[in-house]
Amino acid sequence: MPKPTALLAVAAVALALGLAGCSAGTASDDVTGTWGTPDATGTPGLELKADQSATGTDGCNRLVGTWSLSGETIEFGTFASTLMACEGVDTWLGQASTATVDGSVMTVQDSDGAEIGTLERTD
Repeated sequence: MPKPTALLAVAAVALALGLAGCSAGTASDDVTGTWGTPDATGTPGLELKADQSATGTDGCNRLVGTWSLSGETIEFGTFASTLMACEGVDTWLGQASTATVDGSVMTVQDSDGAEIGTLERTD
């Protein structure tokens, strides 16, 4: 019969491994997917792909770029964009520099760190 201290040690290691997976921050698997509605006219949306490419729309113009994960912060590369003029559409998403995710909401910041908008997970 195993000693109680050996059982406690095994339980502690199992618990530590389980918690390490939970506390590792936002994994790229957690942020990949569709945020907002990138196929709808007039509304912003992004698809973050596993290969760290990003495609979408600012509600008017198509966006193409890259993303990476640094801790719990999504960092966007500069977006290439079409240059259509759409009256009455706020094209804030094209100014995205970083983002954080809390549950099913992505909060997007500009290069100054100011919040410029949010996108909800749609997939």
